[in-house]
Amino acid sequence: MSTLLESAYATLLPAFAGLELDGAVRDFLASGGCSLLLGEARAEYLARAMSAERQGSETREQFSQLVAEARELAGQDLLIAVDQELGGILRLHRLVPALPGAAEARALGSSELVQQSAAVAAAARAMGVNLFLAPIVDVVTGENPWLQNRTLGTHAEEVSRVGGAYVSGVQQAGVAAVAKHFPGHPVTPLDPAVAEAVVECSRDELQPTLGVFAELIAGGVQAIMVGPALVPALDTQEPSSTSAATIALLRGEMGFTGLIVSDDLDAPGIHRGRSIEVTAVASIKAGADLLLLSSEAGLDSVARELVEAVKKGEITEARLRDAARRVRALAAQLASVKG
Repeated sequence: MSTLLESAYATLLPAFAGLELDGAVRDFLASGGCSLLLGEARAEYLARAMSAERQGSETREQFSQLVAEARELAGQDLLIAVDQELGGILRLHRLVPALPGAAEARALGSSELVQQSAAVAAAARAMGVNLFLAPIVDVVTGENPWLQNRTLGTHAEEVSRVGGAYVSGVQQAGVAAVAKHFPGHPVTPLDPAVAEAVVECSRDELQPTLGVFAELIAGGVQAIMVGPALVPALDTQEPSSTSAATIALLRGEMGFTGLIVSDDLDAPGIHRGRSIEVTAVASIKAGADLLLLSSEAGLDSVARELVEAVKKGEITEARLRDAARRVRALAAQLASVKG
């Protein structure tokens, strides 16, 4: 059995913008870490586009080499994640076939969407990528600067059809999809990436997005990301990524048994003045399995704090080990896919 500290490292998903493993990430992989997010620079995230410099310099071989090196350091199966969104961030830019934009996706038939999504995922998998932090399935009906130009539509039926086709195609090709952002952000005037955002809606106004998630769960989506904002309709105290009530809805009433991923724990919308360590403990305690954070956030400190929280009785050993088990199980499942 792995040590408790190894289990703590296994619950972390560190993000970094380049294609080189720095000392912190190397140490993380050698200590039990088994997930990486090959992310984008802040300017690229805000622009929803990879820089011209990146597009002109990155190669498929670089991705493959990074993944091979990471697996050797870790000595176990890994989750290698990217943002590859329909109509949003395309981390793999020109290295894989193009995905349609949101408007084009809505105009396509479902079978064509499945085929195009599968082609993108197959190309990504050939480079070692096996986890897409997509699709975005929030049904946005009002102000939302955070998700502007990143959503699939304003009607639940079309979001469900397009999102479902994307999930089906991606997962057929051996890449896990992460549907986001549960429980939905229909009206969110502040950007949770930079502010303590609140989702200003009733439980009834959440229902269209909750219905989309229910259909994706029935269709077998392998992972779901909980959002970064406070949703008072479900929890007046904790933002979704640290909300036991929100995750209980997902696990209990909605019956989701897959991997639950937090949104970025570095975001003000989630940490709300708390340290990254305290926020991580709160997220695991609430029921999240895999914690998204910067590779520069102090991975060793976060892992040690998770272990200390078990020793103090703040979270149970069973909860931490179950989170790690789910992460490792998905990594192993994806590694076993042929093709």
